Amino acid sequence: MTAAVPDHHRPSVPAVSRRRLGGVLAVIALMTALRLIYASVIDLRTDEAYYWTWSRENALSFLDHPPMIAWFIRFGTSILGDTTLGVRLGGIVAMAVTQLLLADIVRRLTRDWRAVALAVLLPEAAVYYGLLMAKVAPDTALIPFALAMVWSLVRVAETGDGRWWLLAGMFGGLALLSKLTALLLLPAVAAFVVVPDWRRRWLASPYPWLAALIALAVFSPVLVWNAAHDWASFRFQFVRASVAPPLSLARFGEFLGLQFALVGPVLLPVTLSGVGFVLWRGFKRRDGVAVLLSSAVALPFGYFLWRSLRLRIGDTWPMFIWPIGFAAVAVNLWWMRVHRSRLAKSTATWAAVAVVSGISIVVATFFYYVASDKPWLGRLDPGGAEAGYEQLAARAEAEMTASGASWIATMDYRTYAMLRWELRDRVPVIQINERARFMDFNDPGMDRIRGHAGLYVVRKSDEANPLWALIAAKRTPLTEVVRSWRGIAMDTYAIGTLTGWTPELSPPPGSPLDRVHPLADGGVKAR
Repeated sequence: MTAAVPDHHRPSVPAVSRRRLGGVLAVIALMTALRLIYASVIDLRTDEAYYWTWSRENALSFLDHPPMIAWFIRFGTSILGDTTLGVRLGGIVAMAVTQLLLADIVRRLTRDWRAVALAVLLPEAAVYYGLLMAKVAPDTALIPFALAMVWSLVRVAETGDGRWWLLAGMFGGLALLSKLTALLLLPAVAAFVVVPDWRRRWLASPYPWLAALIALAVFSPVLVWNAAHDWASFRFQFVRASVAPPLSLARFGEFLGLQFALVGPVLLPVTLSGVGFVLWRGFKRRDGVAVLLSSAVALPFGYFLWRSLRLRIGDTWPMFIWPIGFAAVAVNLWWMRVHRSRLAKSTATWAAVAVVSGISIVVATFFYYVASDKPWLGRLDPGGAEAGYEQLAARAEAEMTASGASWIATMDYRTYAMLRWELRDRVPVIQINERARFMDFNDPGMDRIRGHAGLYVVRKSDEANPLWALIAAKRTPLTEVVRSWRGIAMDTYAIGTLTGWTPELSPPPGSPLDRVHPLADGGVKAR
C-alpha cells in the first residue's frame, strides 16, 4: 500500500524556514484569538439557541438532527457555564482539531512543510472556518469527524494495516451522529476501495466490513430513538431530500453565491481547481488517496449543485467537504512542484492570493460584526436578521410581571429557543405547535403552567395563525414589540395573555399541533 506518491519516488524538497513556520503559527494564534472574541461577544443566533435547548435534555436523538451537536454544547457549558463562549467552545475546539488533522494528512502525503503550512492556512482564509466555525451547528461537529475518517483511510493507504479501517469506522459513525449528510462520503470511500489495484485485498478483508459494523454501532442511538418514534427523523429528512419544487436558477445562483461568500471568492475556484487536478490524476493512476480526497469533495458538491436547481440548499450543508478540498489543494501544489509542472508557479501564486485575500476578508468580517455599528447590508444582513432578541425577552418579562402570567407560549422554534436562552429558563417557555420537535424533552414546569395565565409572544404574522382556532384559550392582546438591530427593524411581535387553557405537550401523532410544517399528505416540509 502507498500514499499519494511512494516514499522512494519522492524527490527531496526544502522545508519551510523556522521564521516562516513561526509566521504561520502566529497567524493561526491571531485568528484563534479572533474566533474566541467573536464567540464571546456576539449574541447566540436562533439555531444555536435551539441546539442549546437540546443540550439541556437527555434525549437519545432529535427530530431535526442526530445528537452530537447537543453533546458538543454540553461539553462547553459544563466548563464555562451557560455563556455564549460556553455554548460555542465546541466549535473552537473543532476548528483546532480540523487544522491538526489537515496538517497530518498533508504531512504524510508530501513530507513537505510548505504544503502543510498551506493546508492549515487555507481554512483560516475562509469566512466559515476562519470566523464562523465559532458558531455551533451540526456541521461544526461533522467537519472534524469526517476529516478524521479521511485521515484514518490515509493511514490505511500509508501502512497497509487493515486495523486503521476500524478507526475509520468509528469516526464515520461519529460523523453520522453529527449529521446525516455524512452519508454523501460513502461513494468516495467505495471509490477508495475499488478503483486502485488493491481492490481484491480489501474487498476480501474483514476490516472494511467490520468498520461498517462499527459505524453502525456508533450510530445506533439515532436508530434506537427513531425505532421508538416511528422513524420520525428519517421521514423528516427524506421529505427534505426528495421534495422537488419547480426548476429555479435563482436557487442555483443563491447556492453558488453562498459558497463564494463562505469559502472565498478566490479560495473557492482555487479549491475546485485543485480537486479537479487530483481527481484526474487519481483515476488515471488508480491512486487510492487521490481518489478519496477528490471524490469526497467532487461527488457531494455535484449532488448539492444538482439539488440546488430545485431545492434551497442550506448555507452550511457542504461545509464538511471543503477541508478535504484544502488538503487536495496542498497535495496538488506539492505534486506540481515536485514534477516541475509549468502550472506550479501560477498555482502557487493563486494559492497565496487566496490565503492573503481570504484572511483579509475574515478579519474585515470580524471587525464589522464586533467593532462596527453600521448596518451595511440592512435587513439582508445575515447576522442582523437573527439579532435583537434581548429586547423581546426584556419586554416579555416586563409584561409577565404586569399581567401576572407565569409562562410563555410561542409559535415558532426560533422565538421559543431565543426566549429560553435570554431568560435562562427562569420561566417555562412552550412552543405550542410543532410539538414533534420536542419528543422526549423534560417537563418544562407544568406545575407553573396548569391553572395559570400565560403570555403569548409570537411574530405579528402568527397573530392570525389558523392554529389558534384549535386552542381553547382566551387571548387578550397587550402590546407589540419591534425587534431591531443597529437601528433597523427586523421583525414585529405581538404579546398578549392566554387564560383558561393548558397547552398539550404530547398531542396525538398527525395532529396539526404535533406536525412540523404539515403538508396535505401529512408529511413534513423542508425548511
